[in-house]
Amino acid sequence: MKKIFSKYETYVLIAIVMLGFLINSVNANFFTLENILDLLKSYSFIGILSIGVLFVLISGGIDISFTATATISMYVMAVILNTYGGNIVSAFLIAIVIGICLGLVNAVIIYFFNIQSIIATIATLNIYYGLLTVFSGGKWIYTLPTWFREFAQVRLITLSNQAGGTYGLSIITVMWMLIAVISWLILRYTMVGRGIYAMGGNKVSAKRVGFNLLKSHLFVYGYMGCLAGIAGVVLSLLVQCVAPNSIVGKELDVLAAVVLGGASLTGGVGNIVGTILGVILIAIMNNGMTLMRIPAFWYDVFIGCIIIVSVSASALQQKKKAFRKIAIEDD
Repeated sequence: MKKIFSKYETYVLIAIVMLGFLINSVNANFFTLENILDLLKSYSFIGILSIGVLFVLISGGIDISFTATATISMYVMAVILNTYGGNIVSAFLIAIVIGICLGLVNAVIIYFFNIQSIIATIATLNIYYGLLTVFSGGKWIYTLPTWFREFAQVRLITLSNQAGGTYGLSIITVMWMLIAVISWLILRYTMVGRGIYAMGGNKVSAKRVGFNLLKSHLFVYGYMGCLAGIAGVVLSLLVQCVAPNSIVGKELDVLAAVVLGGASLTGGVGNIVGTILGVILIAIMNNGMTLMRIPAFWYDVFIGCIIIVSVSASALQQKKKAFRKIAIEDD
C-alpha cells in the first residue's frame, strides 16, 4: 500500500473517481458506458498529442508547435487525397511523413543552434501557421472521400442503448490505446527510452555515459511530429472537415493533461500511465461541466489553475531534492 500511495498516478486516479461520482450525483448520464466510450473517442486527438508532448518533456524540452504540425499534416493530406485519391493507409502515411519532417526541423534548430526549445518551437509554430495560411488562403476543406468518412464510424464492438441507437468501441479509441502501449514499451524497455530520460535528467551526464544527444533530439521531436500527423488525421475523422485554424489554442489543454499526469517541465520525469490519466481527468472535467451546465469559460480558468498548481508542485519537489542533496553532502 505504501508503494501504491507513493505514486503520483494514484492521486490522479483518486481525483478522477471523486470527480466522476460528483458529476454523476448531479447528472446520472455521466457514468454510462455510452458516455465513457464517447468521451474516450472524442479525446483521442488530445490523447495522442499528449503522448508526443510527454516524450518532449521527459527529454527536458518543451514543444509548442505540435498543433501547427498537426494542422499542416491533415491539410496537405486532405488536398492530396482529394486530388489524387488514396485510402486510409495512404492518408496516415502522408500525414506521418509531413509530421516527422516538421518535427525534425525543430530538432535540428534546437540542437545545432542551441536555442531553448520553447523559443524555437514558438517560432516554428508561427512559421508553420503563417505558411499554411498563405498557401491555403484560410479555406476550409469540407469535401472528403466517402471511404474516409466511413472509416470514422468503424467500431470494433457495437452495442445498443435503450433508445434503440448504437454506440461502441471506436477504431479511433483503439488507435490511441495502441499508440500508448507502443510508447510505453519504448520508454520502458529500449535504450532510446533510457536515453530520453537520461537527457532530461542531465544532458552532460547523459553524454558522458555514451548517449548520442543528436539522435535523441531527432527521435523525440520526430516522434512528436509523427504523433502530431496521426492526431491531425484523427481530428479530421472526428469533425469530418479540415480547417487551418481549428486547433489553435489547444496547446494548453495538451500541456495541462501531461503535466497533470505527473510529467515535470524540468525534464527526466513522466510516464504513459500518468499522461493517460491526465487526459481522462481533463476530459471528465470538460464533459462534467457540460453535464452540470457550468459556463464553458470556466474551463479555461480551471486549465490555468491546473498548470500553476502542477508546476508549483514540481518546483517544490525539485527544491526538496536539492535540500536533501545538500544535507547529504554536509553529513
